[in-house]
Amino acid sequence: MGLGSGRGFRRIAILLVCGVMVLVGLQLATTALRSGHEAQVLAAGQTPAVQGAHTAGHANLGEVLPLWSCFPFVGMLLSIAFMPLIAPQFWHHHFGKISAFWAGLLGVPFLIAFKGTATHEILHILLADYVPFIILLWSLYTVSGGILLRGTLQGTPVVNTLLLMVGAVMASWMGTTGAAMLLIRPLLNANRHRKNRTFMVVFFIFLVANIGGALTPLGDPPLFLGYLHGVPFFWTFKILPHMLIMAAILLIFYFGLDSYHYRKEGIAQSPPAGTNIPLKLEGLVNIVILAGVVLAVLMSGIFDWGEISILGVHRAVQDWVRDLLLIALGSLSLAVTPTQLREDNNFSWFPIIEVAYLFIGIFVTMIPCLLILKAGAHGALAFVVTGVEKPLHYFWVTGVLSGFLDNAPTYLTFFNTALGSFYPSMPEAQAVALLTTENAIYLKAIASGAVFFGAFSYIGNAPNFMVRSISEELGTPMPSFFGYIIKYALVFLVPCLVVVTLVMF
Repeated sequence: MGLGSGRGFRRIAILLVCGVMVLVGLQLATTALRSGHEAQVLAAGQTPAVQGAHTAGHANLGEVLPLWSCFPFVGMLLSIAFMPLIAPQFWHHHFGKISAFWAGLLGVPFLIAFKGTATHEILHILLADYVPFIILLWSLYTVSGGILLRGTLQGTPVVNTLLLMVGAVMASWMGTTGAAMLLIRPLLNANRHRKNRTFMVVFFIFLVANIGGALTPLGDPPLFLGYLHGVPFFWTFKILPHMLIMAAILLIFYFGLDSYHYRKEGIAQSPPAGTNIPLKLEGLVNIVILAGVVLAVLMSGIFDWGEISILGVHRAVQDWVRDLLLIALGSLSLAVTPTQLREDNNFSWFPIIEVAYLFIGIFVTMIPCLLILKAGAHGALAFVVTGVEKPLHYFWVTGVLSGFLDNAPTYLTFFNTALGSFYPSMPEAQAVALLTTENAIYLKAIASGAVFFGAFSYIGNAPNFMVRSISEELGTPMPSFFGYIIKYALVFLVPCLVVVTLVMF
């Protein structure tokens, strides 16, 4: 097949990517094994930091891991960014295998080099971070998928703006995933008579799938991960002023843009006779179940029932109880919601399965990055720790990486960077308590940067994937990866971020 054909180009691109993967894998394996030997030598030589960590039971790997060990993480995120563009069919059918490849590329040499210590680190991030993260997303996605808004909703600029406002408010309490899945279909159905709908979905991603989730750990995945690491549940209300600035400017932009297109298209002010069906909300039992999800998360932050060790990973008993409750509530929603209602809501499991497969690869491959950054000035990324000093640095560096990578692991990365910078070698619980009080402005910068910049690209936050997929299925064309950034993020989102920086940081 000729080079000029699209299929031929995609095959060549796939072969090139696979070749790079293999080369990176070989280099990583060699370097990781060498680092493992160095760690053993350092420990035997009584190097204080490493020897002390060995005495505690787990080596301080962050001080000996090379930057090469972060390459699978970069490769995983670049695959998410570019594979859907250069090989969409291959990606659609094999994204789970690609995620497993990158996870294995890190995991196998990591386990060979560091054995029990590596096993502990992998189990810890899976049991303490990934499992509760995906359980919360699954429960919110499942419950919200059982709520259906029927009837005629006329998509005028005022109605659309109100929908975005309501969605932004709901996002902090039912999650950006839940709010986005609940409202994206009503928004598209209300505007099915409109010619220009793409910008509506983009602003929906800005406000409902990202910025609106800034107020609670329920709202956005990075804040939930912070909550798992000791940030108080209601602490995130401290970034309410930041969120209001972002939301207000974006809503003004949106209303002006929607009004322009509405006038240009010459839309009739009311629907044709006989088509005006009263609005009706079905699946109301799921609203009660959703309240149970909120209470379950609140419970895990209020009570202290001690810890339990599973496979050497210590987690609070109330956290395990919360996870079990979330699974039970999601299962209850499936049991009590009529199948026909979910079918009418175009509910499918593909979006959450895609997120689950991709994020397990992300969480595993980001282990070296987190360990290196947590080592602070003693790790291979010391130049990042020493270079990120002021709150505005944390806001923009966390944000830019959140926009081009993924905001959940990026939040954790710079959360640990701040802990390593201000409170090196201090136990996490004590360090987090100090960070949220005496150095709160830095955590505000990290949290707001991760949440706000998550809207910068499709890969910035998990719901962005889902919204784009649903919109295209319902006939709304969406911009490409770079089209989204150039036409919308740079034009509308970045000015808002600049204003927040000038006012708050």
